[in-house]
Amino acid sequence: MTVAVKPIRVLVGKVGLDGHDRGVKLVARALRDAGVEVIYTGLHQTPEQVANTAIQEDVDAIGLSVLSGAHNYLLPRVLELLKEKGAEDIVVFGGGIIPDDDRPPLQKAGVKALFAPGTPMSEIVNFVKGLPSTGSGS
Repeated sequence: MTVAVKPIRVLVGKVGLDGHDRGVKLVARALRDAGVEVIYTGLHQTPEQVANTAIQEDVDAIGLSVLSGAHNYLLPRVLELLKEKGAEDIVVFGGGIIPDDDRPPLQKAGVKALFAPGTPMSEIVNFVKGLPSTGSGS
């Protein structure tokens, strides 16, 4: 008997007022091409929208692109909302222009990885593929 392996499901999106979506679309495509199920939320999402969609879509992880400088609020807020909703098992990772001094507090808040502009897609894909699949995969 063959046991079906559930694909990893990842929500990717842009939170806040940042309108630059080329990078997040490239990440979404690289993940999809690697066999990851990707849900792209589009631009100008609120942390509430991201958390709610992630729960509704039963994702394993959320990847957020933040180029607006609001990462110190937006990423922890998504984590806070997931915790409030009992979904703290969803891994949150981010990318964008995040100064070195801001990285430790974000990681302490629960952000599992932060990727800078120019990070090879393979590094992001390998991070995601290394996550345990906890969603339904349906």
